Amino acid sequence: MPIEISDKSIKREFIERVMQLSGQDIYQCFQCGTCGGACPMSGQMDTVPRRIMRMAQLGLEEMVKDCKTFWTCASCHSCTVSCPRGIDVARVMEAIRLLTLRKNVNMVEPSKLPAETVKELPQIALVSCFRKLTS
Repeated sequence: MPIEISDKSIKREFIERVMQLSGQDIYQCFQCGTCGGACPMSGQMDTVPRRIMRMAQLGLEEMVKDCKTFWTCASCHSCTVSCPRGIDVARVMEAIRLLTLRKNVNMVEPSKLPAETVKELPQIALVSCFRKLTS
């Protein structure tokens, strides 16, 4: 599905904040897809990480905000280890989460998860959720 871009949708401030918070040059990403291939959570994501990276490069804050991928990220850093450009994609996802949380938008609330779900979740998912809530 192609990304439609208008001058109004491009937010340079969003690009700068993502790069500042993550410490990563998101323009280094050339959307090879290695991050999504290495991600143990990619089957649960609504869009692949490389697409989030591209939307972030283009400053499409509203489109990024509408995705759940950055909330689904387990912060396991498999993407980072696999990235041929050395980009810490997990840190970019965390930066996007932080920017969203600063707007008081929270998509994952561990205390509201059913006990059966929590029991079946991998430990890294729980640790990641608590990291997200205390960042």
